[in-house]
Amino acid sequence: MFEDRADAGRRLAALVAERDVPADVVLAIPRGGLPLGRAVADALDVPLGVAVAKKIGAPWNPELAIGAAASDGSAWINEPLVADLGIARADLESRRREAERTARETVRRYRSKRPRIDRSGSDVVIVDDGVATGATMRACLTQVRESGAAHVTVAVPVGPQETLSELAEQAHSVVCLETPSSFGSVGQFYRSFGQVSDREAMAFLDQRDD
Repeated sequence: MFEDRADAGRRLAALVAERDVPADVVLAIPRGGLPLGRAVADALDVPLGVAVAKKIGAPWNPELAIGAAASDGSAWINEPLVADLGIARADLESRRREAERTARETVRRYRSKRPRIDRSGSDVVIVDDGVATGATMRACLTQVRESGAAHVTVAVPVGPQETLSELAEQAHSVVCLETPSSFGSVGQFYRSFGQVSDREAMAFLDQRDD
């Protein structure tokens, strides 16, 4: 159980440093990943940026992730689930485009006047406050790898072993503090798991411990 994202960030940063993970840059997934991303970036003494993807929800249940789309159009689709639910390809594509637009708007808002971080040839660590289905993380992984990153590590404090094993097939390495056998949602492993506002999240991009 983590007290809050600050606690999870400190513990995750310590583990990433202990594992001697190669890193030129840390990319956090907004909004909840940024408090942890700041801690990891500071521990590794590298810049902090964002990787953005938005969940693609099922037509009758927006909370059910059938995939996710990143800001550059990269996407991960749960094809078996799409087939089981009988979702039409036209409907899926429409939802994918909407998720891509939302992700692109988020990137524009978060980057603002901040310098763009070049991922090509870099060792990248992608951080979030946890994974459940891993849909958003998978889309971000696709985006980062297609941008030419040399080595990509997923770093999260908590996630189900099945999801982490699947992410390990897409990433070069995965670092995780806790893999509970019973998993309902990421929030159940935090005593405090309130929403992080855009303003709070963006502030982490401008902070740095000296």
